[in-house]
Amino acid sequence: MDTDVKPETIPPYIPRDDTVTLIDLCSSDESDVEEHVAERRYNSVNSVGAKRGRDTSSALDRENVKRGAVENELAVVLPPEGFDQPVPPVNMTHTFPADPCNAFSQMPAAGVSSSGRVGSCKQFWKAGDYEGAPGGNWDLSSGGFDHVRVHPKFLHSNATSHKWALGAFAELLDNALDEVASGATYVNVDMLENKKEGNRMLLIEDNGGGMDPEKMRQCMSLGYSAKSKLANTIGQYGNGFKTSTMRLGADVIVFSRCPGKNGKSATQSIGLLSYTFLRSTGKEDIVVPMLDYEKRDTEWSKIVRSSLSDWDKNVRTIIQWSPFSSEEDLLRQFGLMKNCGTRIIIYNLWEDDHGLLELDFDADPHDIQLRGVNRDEKNIKMAAQFPNSRHFLTFKHSLRSYVSILYLRIPPAFRIILRGKDVEHHNVVNDMMQTEQITYRPQYGADTYVKDSNMSAVVVLGFVKDAKHHVDVQGFNVYHKNRLIKPFWRIWNAAGSDGRGVIGVLEANFVEPAHDKQGFERTTVLSRLETRLVQMQKIYWSTNCHKIGYAPRRYKPVNGYSHRDTSPENDPEGSAPAGIKTRASDKFYSGSYPSYHRGDNGVPGKDSSLYLQEELRREKERSKALEDEVNIAREKIEEMSKEQENLIEIFTEERDRRDGEEENLRKKLEEASNTIEELLNKIRKLEDSKGSSWRR
Repeated sequence: MDTDVKPETIPPYIPRDDTVTLIDLCSSDESDVEEHVAERRYNSVNSVGAKRGRDTSSALDRENVKRGAVENELAVVLPPEGFDQPVPPVNMTHTFPADPCNAFSQMPAAGVSSSGRVGSCKQFWKAGDYEGAPGGNWDLSSGGFDHVRVHPKFLHSNATSHKWALGAFAELLDNALDEVASGATYVNVDMLENKKEGNRMLLIEDNGGGMDPEKMRQCMSLGYSAKSKLANTIGQYGNGFKTSTMRLGADVIVFSRCPGKNGKSATQSIGLLSYTFLRSTGKEDIVVPMLDYEKRDTEWSKIVRSSLSDWDKNVRTIIQWSPFSSEEDLLRQFGLMKNCGTRIIIYNLWEDDHGLLELDFDADPHDIQLRGVNRDEKNIKMAAQFPNSRHFLTFKHSLRSYVSILYLRIPPAFRIILRGKDVEHHNVVNDMMQTEQITYRPQYGADTYVKDSNMSAVVVLGFVKDAKHHVDVQGFNVYHKNRLIKPFWRIWNAAGSDGRGVIGVLEANFVEPAHDKQGFERTTVLSRLETRLVQMQKIYWSTNCHKIGYAPRRYKPVNGYSHRDTSPENDPEGSAPAGIKTRASDKFYSGSYPSYHRGDNGVPGKDSSLYLQEELRREKERSKALEDEVNIAREKIEEMSKEQENLIEIFTEERDRRDGEEENLRKKLEEASNTIEELLNKIRKLEDSKGSSWRR
């Protein structure tokens, strides 16, 4: 696998002794990496010997000697003979550009003509349309075992899970917020100038605990996540860093410094995950050049894992394909940190169909916005007119607006800084009026695995304060473990103005988010939650819409119970009686809500007889409503019966009419047949009479 890129024409299939750190995506064990590097060297020598046409028998003897030497050194079993033979030559060459950082525009990808658009594509949704070098080198192994190869195209296809670019930012912010446990006090998102290329780059940095070399390799590996086993952390799939950075730009370089702990020395690492590099050099495996340093006394020393020549090749590769011009330039990035932290720089940012950056840095100097379909100028004007609806109208295109509601709670003293200005945390509950609170307890099926059967969600819903202007704002902000998964989830798509102005907030930890954290896995539990939220919104709207200027709607209970009830299908003893609003928990929400305070016995602290009278009155109203519905149903049945009788009568008359017409037609047909027969007889007689006259 050639990584020592030179401005010359070389056949890409020839394996050489040019090694960079290759992360084995099946294992993050360092010993596997070392075994892999050693075996590639052995295969490289063997392949070159075979290509030069040496004597077959002597080559096999030398192969056996080398195989035995490698087995003794690595103490592993190598693949069977013949596995490591070189791939047949392919008539194909690559001309590497003199300026490798312009590879997108100067050099075609493997198998693509120099005039094709694939090699210069800077649009995310088209960047996956390329093929690696044909054939491929199948001499890669790990510890003597074959391993699954992951093509660089997988980086792109994996990132397509992020349909919305701002969702990719959220993944990176999640990682920074998880570092609060390691002492992080801020995350900074900013725009940088690429001095090497003269274009713009994206910076995400935090002052958390950083990553040691092993954690850096885990970060660069696909599907590895230690967070899935930790409480109060957001990440769980191990794909967030790769998918999010790839969704924002083609390349990312990571700098991370980790303080020494438990007798270990402090370390700092550099990793380059470059789709441009992999694509332009025709790689068929994901190769990640990395550099590690260890602090000894007061000096930083190189951590050489194989040889100095390999170290130098990693340095050259990173410099060649990154925005930095020298190793000193790379190390200066650590000077921008303190004792620890992580600095992520995403470059070669994606462009839209018009050749402009997908991210708009110019519309607001303290914001990062999206161009295209997510940006609605009408909504932007409305946001200035209706400030309480601003987040609903702008979160799709404004990173500042989206991040302000991204978390239900922000740790004390933690700052999210966007382009030099702090993001002010916002709770949508503060935009509501006439709020009500409902406790929802999910019902699980017999085949559903439940970690905690006592889970519930406190739903706060009300009218947005701008609802009196009849602004079309509605939906539920659904959080999972403090993280916003479904922003303003619109679940009731009613005709006309029904439902308009009703918004809600809840934290549903009993449903699982999808991999991109922009939606939930479609399960029975989610479907039941969705159905219940629709009921809540419908009944709240029909009960209160007249308060904001809409025509009164007739209140109809759903399934015989009020919207203020908790879930009737799984309501344990001691839950709130119907019609009683419970206080909003300060643990989950801020702001004040109207409520009735209860006594220790679960009934209101005021006169309980008034409460019982109110309940009786409500029950009478429900009974009367049911009687009215029954009477209406009876009337409809009677009307339908009459309509049925009328239809039967009409069908009978129609059938009699058709029978009469059929009889008349039959008679006419018979008469016509008789007439035809008579005419034929007359014709025969005339012919006979003419024949007799002619004979005479």
